[in-house]
Amino acid sequence: MSDIALARVVPVERSGNISLRLVQTACIFIIALVVISPLFMLLVASLKDDRFQILADMGSFRAFWVSNPTLANFQEIGHFSGELAYGRYLVNSLLILTVTVASGLVVNSMAGFVLAWGSLRGKAVLLSLVVALYVIPQESIIMPLVVMMSRAGMTDTFAVQILPWVASPLYIFLFYQFFAQLPKELYEAAEIDGASIFRIYRSIYLPLSLPALATVSILMGIESWNQYLWPTLVTQTDYARPIAVAIATFFGQDSIYWDRAMAASVLMMIPILALYLAFQRWFVSSFVGSAVKG
Repeated sequence: MSDIALARVVPVERSGNISLRLVQTACIFIIALVVISPLFMLLVASLKDDRFQILADMGSFRAFWVSNPTLANFQEIGHFSGELAYGRYLVNSLLILTVTVASGLVVNSMAGFVLAWGSLRGKAVLLSLVVALYVIPQESIIMPLVVMMSRAGMTDTFAVQILPWVASPLYIFLFYQFFAQLPKELYEAAEIDGASIFRIYRSIYLPLSLPALATVSILMGIESWNQYLWPTLVTQTDYARPIAVAIATFFGQDSIYWDRAMAASVLMMIPILALYLAFQRWFVSSFVGSAVKG
């Protein structure tokens, strides 16, 4: 190829790369705008003190602007007692989230480790049952669970919102998959040194499973935080009611309190975002590692 022809090809390739980058940047901007705009609109609406104005602004660019921002909505719902005790509901949800995730990490990781390295007979059958249980919809077993919890006298408590969801087939399988792909030599070397299976799990495999722990923490946290149907069925008073159920009280038959509902939604959003940001590094690395190994 002559120098003149090469000089013609290079600008064409550069212009093509620039066009491709512009298209990619535009696509990323549009996706980010679609994802962020509802969150921004929620935050702006929570700073407006007129629920009728919030409803009137919906569907226009005025929904993304507040001329006189105020924290009055947060002050009204931030109490720990009374009719608008959404501070108490938030604490209830945080307690349920923390205990559920902490207990779930222990139970599911131990079950996954035993399925991967334990000396159980019929491990393949047990693993197949775990996968099969994941296919069963949660809604199909929720009414028998309500009856069981009612007969056990556990309704309207924190325990009834935690115990049924601590163990999950999905998270057991995730831990099993992670532990099974670790080198077998680690287990054999620790076994030769006389370490028990629990010591091997606690001292060797658990510290290596930070990506799996972060992934399960985020997924289980989101699932627990967004529970609505189950706490609606098993809670009758404000004692253990989570914030997801409490927000629904703003949407009555006669009127909808958009201002308070928006403020409560912002409060509900903050803890789960904090959970994701806390485990983001390990969460992303677990997906990158799975993609590379795949």
